[in-house]
Amino acid sequence: MAAHAERGMSAPPEVVFNTATDPDRAAAWLPQPLRSDGRSRPDVSAGQMRARWASASAPGWSAEIRVEPGDAGGAQVQLDLTGASGQADPGLAEETLANLAREVAENLTAG
Repeated sequence: MAAHAERGMSAPPEVVFNTATDPDRAAAWLPQPLRSDGRSRPDVSAGQMRARWASASAPGWSAEIRVEPGDAGGAQVQLDLTGASGQADPGLAEETLANLAREVAENLTAG
């Protein structure tokens, strides 16, 4: 069963989604088993701002995010994270979204 976490972010949904799906930033926020070596990309539904990662090297691991408009021009992000043997730690799901929030903030200030 997947662990579910939600978090609001004070960045436009498009910025959050683009940061999340940027292969150069994925290693900074995804759990280790889902970090790509550059060969695999997430399955993306850009129109719905949904993306799903699965690991070929660590069976059972997957992550899916959904980004929606939030309050005051921000974004609401939902994450479903599944670990080895179909299990996931809710704490790891929360930590993963916190890592994404740091990447989004860095992306906003990098320009």
